[in-house]
Amino acid sequence: MTPADAGPVADESSPERLAYFIIKALNRAVRQFDMLRDGDRVAVAVSGGKDSLALVRLLQTHRRSFAKRYTLAAVHVRGDATGITPPHPPLEEWLAGQDIPYRIVEPELKETDAPPLTCQRCTWLRRKAIFLTAAGLGCNVVAFAHHADDAAQTTLLNLLYGGDVRTVQPAADYFGGQIRLIRPFIYVPESELARFAQACGFPPPPPACPQAVGSRRRLIADMLKLLGRDYLRQARANLIRAGLAAW
Repeated sequence: MTPADAGPVADESSPERLAYFIIKALNRAVRQFDMLRDGDRVAVAVSGGKDSLALVRLLQTHRRSFAKRYTLAAVHVRGDATGITPPHPPLEEWLAGQDIPYRIVEPELKETDAPPLTCQRCTWLRRKAIFLTAAGLGCNVVAFAHHADDAAQTTLLNLLYGGDVRTVQPAADYFGGQIRLIRPFIYVPESELARFAQACGFPPPPPACPQAVGSRRRLIADMLKLLGRDYLRQARANLIRAGLAAW
């Protein structure tokens, strides 16, 4: 019996109890958007931050009791807007201890890709590397660890800067259906993932990209924090609902 089907355990701060409640929200997204199917091979995009490490660990737990069988792998891309980034031994050691296939790769930079790259170019290169590596691992699904706060921020970001209220897609097919991209944490608040990461004692993340400090997304995130409890209780859910309805 696993935390996903055994119910809450006594210690409220234990990884098992925290996992139980997060997996309830994960299951809601998986079922609502048909994210996982029998025989899927899932490559988790691992940045090294708490969210992606939590996704690896929680999918490991989830698949033990989920009715449909799937396998896991992990892909980490060493690169950001500054170019190729150095190895991060704590993350590499953690990946090696997860008992799943994993790859650590570099984005394919062209001669014209002189750092610092734009956020859009960096995202495109990283995603290309993830998709290619996932295909090389025989995976048909790529899982990203974007959470509820990411989804709410994206809705507002698109509205303010693009006149569009759509948020990130919970699930989408690419390359004629050869790759399915999923975001199982779409209903999971970042605060719950932070608590879970602390309880698990994940390794420290690689250094953050310096371009992220002044990004529009950071500005939106800081703006939403000013709402305090109103954001946590209502505004986040409304932003996600509006963003999903626009697809």
